[in-house]
Amino acid sequence: MALRNQRSREHAFIMMAYGHLLLLVSFFLLVLAVLVSQDAQADTATATSTTTQGKKDILCPNADIWGTKLINGICWSCVFPIRVMGVTLFAENPLFDDIPDDASDKVICACDGSDGLPKLGIPAGFWAPARVVEVVRKPYCSPTLGGISLQNSTRLFGGHKETAGDATDKTFYNYHYFAFPLYEMMELLIQSHCNAGGYTSMDLLYLSELDPLWNEDELSFFVNPEAVVFANPAAMAACTVDCATTAVRKPMTSLFWCAGCWGNLYPFTGNIASDSSGPRDTSLLAARVLAGLHRRGLAWKTTGNGALCGGTIYPMLPKQQYRLSTLFPLAEAGNTVPGTNAPKSCCHYIGETPFKWGEWRTVPGTGEDYVYLLWRYTDCCLL
Repeated sequence: MALRNQRSREHAFIMMAYGHLLLLVSFFLLVLAVLVSQDAQADTATATSTTTQGKKDILCPNADIWGTKLINGICWSCVFPIRVMGVTLFAENPLFDDIPDDASDKVICACDGSDGLPKLGIPAGFWAPARVVEVVRKPYCSPTLGGISLQNSTRLFGGHKETAGDATDKTFYNYHYFAFPLYEMMELLIQSHCNAGGYTSMDLLYLSELDPLWNEDELSFFVNPEAVVFANPAAMAACTVDCATTAVRKPMTSLFWCAGCWGNLYPFTGNIASDSSGPRDTSLLAARVLAGLHRRGLAWKTTGNGALCGGTIYPMLPKQQYRLSTLFPLAEAGNTVPGTNAPKSCCHYIGETPFKWGEWRTVPGTGEDYVYLLWRYTDCCLL
């Protein structure tokens, strides 16, 4: 009887131990299942994040302006030539120097000082990086600010658009206009009257998404009614002369309605009734931006004897006052003449054919938005 009770207790103990072992194994299996599930979820989240990042890069790329491109992406050779006391220095070609035709030729100048009394100074003219224009497909996307979206909106989405049932195509982009006084930011030039606008740091000045005139040609007509005069074949044919002149020298100021090889400046909107190429179309829109801002008095003329003491209001676009340099998608700095190591000019005039400076500057997907650095010629009286 005692032996039977002992065997019964041993059997109960074995069953209890077996039950605990099953419970322990079940617990480890449950933990293993949870860990595997978490790993799978993490892999899915990583893949989703990678896919989302890839989509973000395509819709709103990062131009990396505030990285190494701030040094090696700037076309520092655009600083030259300069003019001091009416004498042009460091001109690549003395016969066709890159100085505006109406630049100051004075030997001495005078401007009012802080005390209100005139002070004598030395006239100097130089090219300065002054503004940045980004031309983008996605509304409120800013490659200059690291690829962020200032607002998630699909209204006014741009790019190349094919028109069904018609032989013509249409291109539309939005733009953002930044102050970019690089000399002042680097504390290389501190005289206030040499900085038209007075900006000393980067600042967002204008967004086309908030401007109804940018996407409506009819509304824009009330700002530039003279556009009707130049909407004819004869006026367009005259632009071929401006194109040829710009290709070998600089733009013609007399043909103010032309943007050289890029097309017609009018109307001052983001609509282009063609799809020539990304560099050409976006450069034309950048020129229209400048023309529209000059018309509104938001961009000033900085060349000539009248601008020695500060910028002046000028309602037409002074084409020779500006040169552009591509920052994104492929920086124009560091260009060399094909087949040689000889340096090549890395900034271009308004209307200069893109076959000289950037027809190849397009990266499908992530490089279809463009960022241009605007170099502005400035005449200044150094006190």
